[in-house]
Amino acid sequence: MKKILLCMLVIVLAFGAFAACGNNNEPPPPPPPANGDNGNGNGDGEVRVGFASPNLNDTFQTFIIAAAQERADALGFSMSVHDAREDIITQQDQVRTMIVQEFDAIIVVPVNSEGMAPLIEEGIAAGIPLIFVNRNPFDEDETLPAGIFYVGSQEVIAGEFQGQYLIEVMGEEGGVGILMGILANEGAVQRTQGNENILGNYPGIEILARESGNWQPDQGMALTENWLTVFGDRLNAILANNDEMALGAIEALRAAGRDDVIVMGVDAIPSALDLVVAGDMAATVLQDATGQGGGAMDKVANIVGGGSPPSITWIDFVLITQENVADFM
Repeated sequence: MKKILLCMLVIVLAFGAFAACGNNNEPPPPPPPANGDNGNGNGDGEVRVGFASPNLNDTFQTFIIAAAQERADALGFSMSVHDAREDIITQQDQVRTMIVQEFDAIIVVPVNSEGMAPLIEEGIAAGIPLIFVNRNPFDEDETLPAGIFYVGSQEVIAGEFQGQYLIEVMGEEGGVGILMGILANEGAVQRTQGNENILGNYPGIEILARESGNWQPDQGMALTENWLTVFGDRLNAILANNDEMALGAIEALRAAGRDDVIVMGVDAIPSALDLVVAGDMAATVLQDATGQGGGAMDKVANIVGGGSPPSITWIDFVLITQENVADFM
């Protein structure tokens, strides 16, 4: 038994060394209980973690899940994934079911940030920790209730990175279209606000349109096609809240023979990195899926191990251009 416990401790400490990039100063998680009881009343020692995903068709969300699953496997936890398909009622039902089933912890990427309040109340009442990831249901200066956690990035910074780099490559004049994500998502609102925080300082920059492509490439393409018709040569740049919509925009620009429009995204998914290398995308902003998904599972390990992890863990964004893209391929 002593050898088994020692092996478990070595595994946890080894994986803890690969902490997420950025300002994640969370202490390494203690090893999960090995006394045959993890506090769920089952007495079998199994740590059961639920994962409520907003949409498994969203490439970046699958990266978060993969990172969480890899970390769960390393820790010996079981993880059950549920896909809400961007339907808030479905997600609420899924989380409530996991609460009734007495999961040890539930990781949630919200469909709708505003729809999390009843789930937070129910999780607290049941004594089941909820770890929100990627989409923040709280104000950044808000104190989180006991047993509620968040792992993610300060979304406004991603938009500011895009705006700052656009001024650098385009100059202080031009027309810009902003492809927004789902308007009920904190990331879509804050990334767009970040764009405006920078571009609003330049009178020669005109934001021609702000429209929601719901994070989807086909909608990003359709909106870009419409903007090309409406704005013509006035459209000089497209800032997309995520890479998927940026990819759709690039397809529309290629079909129209427009290689003069600057396009940027967020997430640094592999296909976007390839386009940055090729020069078809000016930049993307790395949102660290490993830091978010793995960081959420580390919080679970801390909690079930009897630790007291910080309620909020911020993971830094990184601007990726042709100058540094090789470092992230």
